[in-house]
Formats: sequence, C-alpha cells, structure tokens
Amino acid sequence: MQLPLPLIKNVVLVGGGHAHALVLKKWAMKPVVGVRVTVVNPSPTAPYTGMLPGHIAGHYHRDELDIDLVRLGQFADARLVLGAVTGLDRQSKTVIVPGRPPIPYDVCSINVGITSMMPGLPGFAEHAVAAKPLDGFAARWAEFVDQASGGPLSVVVIGGGVGGCELALAMQHRLRTIGATPNMTIVDANEILAELGERSRTELRRRLADASIDVHEGTSVQRVTDHSVDLADGDVLNADLVVGAAGARPYPWVANLGLETHEGFITIDNTLRSLSDPNIFAVGDCAHMGFAPRPKAGVFAVRQAPVLFDNISAVLTGRKLERYDPQDDYLKLISLGSKTAAADKFKRFVTGKGLWRLKDTIDRRFMDKFDDLPEMTEPPAPANSVAGMQAAIDEEPPLCGGCGAKVGADILSGPLSRLPASERTDIIRLPGDDAALLDFGSSRQVITTDSLRSFTQDPYRMSKIAALHAMGDIWAMGALPQAVLVTVTLPPLARPLQAEWLGEIMAGAAEVLLPTGAEIVGGHTSMGAELSLGFSITGLLDAPPITLAGAQPGQKLIVTRPLGSGLLFAGEMQHTARGRDIAALLDTLETPQGRAAGILSVAGATAMTDVTGFGLAGHLFGMLRESGAGAELTLGAIPIFDGVLELLTAGLRSHLHAANQAGVPIVSSGDDPRMPILFDPQTAGGFLAAVPSDAADATATKLIDAGFVSAVIGTITADEPRITVH
Repeated sequence: MQLPLPLIKNVVLVGGGHAHALVLKKWAMKPVVGVRVTVVNPSPTAPYTGMLPGHIAGHYHRDELDIDLVRLGQFADARLVLGAVTGLDRQSKTVIVPGRPPIPYDVCSINVGITSMMPGLPGFAEHAVAAKPLDGFAARWAEFVDQASGGPLSVVVIGGGVGGCELALAMQHRLRTIGATPNMTIVDANEILAELGERSRTELRRRLADASIDVHEGTSVQRVTDHSVDLADGDVLNADLVVGAAGARPYPWVANLGLETHEGFITIDNTLRSLSDPNIFAVGDCAHMGFAPRPKAGVFAVRQAPVLFDNISAVLTGRKLERYDPQDDYLKLISLGSKTAAADKFKRFVTGKGLWRLKDTIDRRFMDKFDDLPEMTEPPAPANSVAGMQAAIDEEPPLCGGCGAKVGADILSGPLSRLPASERTDIIRLPGDDAALLDFGSSRQVITTDSLRSFTQDPYRMSKIAALHAMGDIWAMGALPQAVLVTVTLPPLARPLQAEWLGEIMAGAAEVLLPTGAEIVGGHTSMGAELSLGFSITGLLDAPPITLAGAQPGQKLIVTRPLGSGLLFAGEMQHTARGRDIAALLDTLETPQGRAAGILSVAGATAMTDVTGFGLAGHLFGMLRESGAGAELTLGAIPIFDGVLELLTAGLRSHLHAANQAGVPIVSSGDDPRMPILFDPQTAGGFLAAVPSDAADATATKLIDAGFVSAVIGTITADEPRITVH
C-alpha cells in the first residue's frame, strides 16, 4: 500500500497577524505538498486592529475582533503552537518557545506587530496599559468600563498620533454612553497628528475640541503613578486610567535576532526577506521596508500577504520570487467615537456617517474571509466501489480523533466474550475494568494499555494527553504508576522530521509521566498513514484495588472533569467549534489527575473509573452492572466544557455517539437538549467515583480547591442496573 507523500520541509509562521492569517487561508486552498506548516501565537485568536476603536466605543463585541487561528489552522492542516516566542536560533534553524522543545524551520516568517509598551517610563509597567498588543488593552478597558460609575473619570492617552486620537475619541464616547463624566487628555512630546496633512490635522483637532478632549503638546511624560501622570512642564494630570499609544516599538527579541534592523525593526528587501538571512521573511509592522519606507499601518500587512504566500512557496519549490511594490498613499478611515468616521487620502479630508458605514463594511468583509471556510465533507465513493459503499459513507459521521475513534462497546462485547477463560492463578479477572490485576503473592500490579488517533497537529501536546489518558486507568484503581512502554505510529516523514517528531513525542511523554514516579522503559515505532500514540503502563498497589464492582446504594457520584471533548473535537473537524474553546480543552486534558484520584481514594471511594470512549453513561452503566445497583443523575449538575452546549443545540454528534447510546438503559423525563452529553466519548476524561454520602460535598470542595472542575452529579440506588436522569 502506498502511504501519503511524506513531509519534508518545515515552514514556521511566528505570529498570527493579518498577513499570516491570510497566508493560512491561501495555503489551505493551494498547499505545497510535503510541507509542515506551524503557526506560533500566544493565544488561539488574533485580533483585527482595524475594529479596535469601534470595540472601545462599544460598537463591536470583543469576539467580533478575533480571527480564530485554531479554526484557520485546522482548515489549512497546520499546527498551532500556543506560546510566546522569545527568539530564534539561526544556527540550528529553530524557533524558541519557552516550556516546549524548539521548533525547527526551513523557512520562517515573522509577523508579530509592535508594542506600545514604555519600559523606560517610570511607573508605566505598574500603572498604565499599552494600546498594543491589543489583547491586554481590550481586557483592561473592559474591566475599567465594568467598574466605572456615573461620576467623573480621568483618562490620559500618551501619544497623539492618529491611533491615540482615535482611542481617545472612542473612550470618550463609550464612557459618556454609560453615564460617566470623562475627563480625557492626550499628551504628546511633539505635535499631535503629525502624520496627517495640514487640513486633516485642523479638522481632527476641531473634532477633539468638540468632544472636550484636552491636548498637551510639546511636553513629555516624566512618570506614571497609581492616580496621576507627571509632565515635564510641571503639570500633574489626574488619571484613573493611563493608555500608552506613543509610537511603535519592536519586541525586544525581534531586535536581538542578529539581523539587519532599522530602529529594531527587521529590514527586508522587496521580496519580503531579511537582508541578512534568506530563510527568514518579515511582514507587517515588525518589518522595515528599506527599499520603500512607509509608516506602520495594517494595510501594508494585508497587501503583503499574497506576495508572502507566493514567495514562501517559491523558496520551497525553487521558483523565482515575486516583488512587492507598496502604494505611495492609502485611504485612512478614522473612527470619530460615534458611528461617524473621517477619510484622509492625498491630503483630502472628509467626514460623515457614510464613511463609518464604509469602514464597517470593509472591516466586516475582511473578517468574513476567515469565517467563510468550506464545511468538511466525505469524498464520494469511487465509481467501481462495491454495492452499498456510498450508503455506508453517508450513514457514518466523519471519524473523530481521540476516543471518538474507538470501536463501539456493542462490537467489542462479542469477540471479548468468546475469549477462553484464563487458567492462570496470578491474573485476577476484573470484568469491565480497563486495567488487569496481577497477583504475585507479596505484591499486586495493575497493567493497562491505551492508544489514541491524533486529534491535534502538535505531537508534543498529543503525547502529553495520550500518556495521561492511559494513566487514568492506573489512577482509577488506586495504583501508583510504575513502568511505561510507548508505541508510536508516525505519519510519512522524511528522516530528519522523523527524528524531530519522535523528539517532541518523547519530550511530552516524559514531562507528564516522570513526575508521577513512572519510568519509560521502552516501546515500539512504526510508520503509517497518520500519527497515533499508545501507552502501556503498569502500576503498583499497596491496598485493595478500587474497581467497578464496589458501588453501594446511598453513595454519591462525583465527576472530576467537564464533559464534551468528543463534541468539541468533532466541531473542530467541521470548523464549527470556537478556537478558544479548543485551546481551553487541550489545556485541561494535559493536566494530570493523580491528585484527584488520591483525594477520592482518601474520601473512601469504593468504585471508580475514568470516563473515556464510552461516555459518562456507558462507564457509569459498567459500574452499575458490576455492582448490581442503579443510579439517579441530575443532568443540570454535570459540568460541560465551554462551547459544548452550542454544538449540542446545533445537532452535532461525535462518531461514537450512536453506539454509546445504544448500549445503555436510561430512563428520562422530558426532552433536555443536554441529554446527548451523556453519550459523548471523552478523551483523557475525568474520574467518576462512588463515595460515601456524608463525604461527598466536602470531597467535591477539596477537588475544586485543587483545581479540578468537580461536582456531585447523582446517587447510587438499590434498583436494577439502569440510569434514571432528572
């Protein structure tokens, strides 16, 4: 069988700015075969700065500014690494992200924007907020507005460029709409609005005056305190909020790459490559176009994107690079606080509500580029397929990653039941438990194995989650982790990338396994169509195991993790899940749960299991079947991950949902839209434990205090094995 073509080269996009977002969209449409694309960004979304003044003024919700990099990366088949880059090792050609292995590149592009932080200004770091990067400023502004009262509020903006004046007008408008009495001041060491023509400056100055915004020009800020701004001319301005919007500064690590720079910005040629290193591109505000200097403006990043995409592709394929020719001037649409705007181009200046509508249309059309992603569809059956092939394709939802790719319990039960009974006296059969119990007389050992089909493009994160997923079986039985074998199936990769991926996989596994006391003792590697990871783990018992058979009527049921990972992974595949929800999910799944198992054990748990592929209902029913008991669940008490309810309401289901639902006897009253969550397959799910009733609430509190999203969700009853849902 011919495997897919191997990955040979690495392209790393540092930053999720406008240019890189557009490159990802183009890459999805026209990828270079054999290339692994990685995007590194501190957050799962990238804000569109063009809509920032409108958001500050209250015209846009915060979410409307965000480009969803998770969704875009999934669409482009690219890896998204969440982290802040601190540098490049140009000799080894790697990108440095603290807390994880270096990221190799053959071609690297940098699009990280600028910062308006003022590290040299006393008190700024402690008492002010920079307008860029946008995320921090937007969060601080939201907090300020929420805490604002109807009385006077003093706000100082340091920097009187177009951006600073836009923000001042926007903040003034917003504070007035909520009933506050703002005292807004702009401070600039030089003349405000110096980048505009004389007529435009005059008109915008009039707008500032009409909005009762004070201007201090020709004086610098000496220090910022908790409630004031001290000026060089001796004036002291009251300040409940100080915003830094003065100029554009490069991030320190960008200026320290050893590349040719201009005032700390990477100098590039007309192909957008660094003058010092042909393997490095730079675009947007972090770059300096030495061949045609221009002011810092988002329009250039947007228009650089097609050339950047073509030239990265050209370097990889050996083609001639394209030339980027920036325009001499561009249309500046300036928000004026209310839903009006000004336009400046070729020294002409006009204002009006029509210009706001024009700006709004342009901005929304730009954002629509990243929402307009084709839905995932299964390819039709080939013309020469066996009869019934198309029907089989149509009736099955797309195969999910993680535990959503498991074989259903109804299929497993038959073959497993036909296995011959063990004649070994050192193997204690535990029907229904995922781990086996081995008795050596003087000691007892549990052993389990688990493997996962990849659900993320990042082998490092995939390895951590897969290892913890397998470890759940050990912890659920009250055992201490001992030895680990790793089974790795790599996708088709060139030899250098095989070493890279294995290095990331083993680093991730070691990071989460070694602190548990387990040691990686060996394993097996192979090549296949896609990445999958398996872990076989042993654990030692110094007390009787906690099994499925110990649940007793009257006990309470506790879960230690929200439900919905299967739905979120299915939603990610179909580009319907929000990126921030996927990012939060992965953060949760790579959090070890050994402490949670310990808390439940100390609380007297007599039955426990990790909730994985068969869903909460399936694993609970296994406990009830082995214990000879029933259970009542309070559906509203069950925690779910953010974004899951929306997916449920939209009718989305994981690949394994139907099989999980078919095998569980459930009695339910009403038609609650949350009901399907009981059958959702979980990856690295939380524990489900039966604990004494009098200890349940205190145990849930201890779990919450330890950082686990836990809840008491039901009661064990004396009924026949079935689940009653209220």
